[in-house]
Amino acid sequence: MTDERDKTAWRADILARRKALPAEVREREATALAAAAGELVAAAAEPGQADGTTWVCAYVPVGGEPGSLALLDALRAGGARVLLPVTGEPGPLEWAEYTGPEGLRRGRFGLREPIGDPVVNGIAMAAAILVPALAVDRRGVRLGRGAGYYDRSLSASRADARLIAVVRDEELVDRLPEESHDHRMGWALTPLGGLRRLEDRAGN
Repeated sequence: MTDERDKTAWRADILARRKALPAEVREREATALAAAAGELVAAAAEPGQADGTTWVCAYVPVGGEPGSLALLDALRAGGARVLLPVTGEPGPLEWAEYTGPEGLRRGRFGLREPIGDPVVNGIAMAAAILVPALAVDRRGVRLGRGAGYYDRSLSASRADARLIAVVRDEELVDRLPEESHDHRMGWALTPLGGLRRLEDRAGN
């Protein structure tokens, strides 16, 4: 799928498609994403790390975003320690550890966030970062909602961190419009395709 629409048009189209998605399809796709958690943790594992901990940054899906808390629980069950964003004023996100559904509270913009204290330099510890996206192209160009929280935050991530856009299979497209401040993703996680590497990002 390739066209010359601008980001506003892309966003409107994808949000409309997500809104129209039947609940049973959402649930089926969420289950498939959770089932891919083991592959994700294995790919991010760092056997040489002294304490054996694999840190993964993730998020709680909202609205029509693919996935559910089941993915976060599966990451933890697979041995990862999971950090979730804590929103504040515009700028880089802070991160706190996810300890289970009972450890979440309603935060800014209606997002569910951990009740614990922020982890200092949390994103810099993560071997993998799950990034919400409306779409991602095969070069790794990600389409977000336009607020810029992740583009401002990812500059603090490790150079070898796996940046993973979580999208529906039809939202992995041939080409998206790109701006100079956009951070390219190295991977996509989709319900049917699982964890797949994107083409043009070097290194990780």
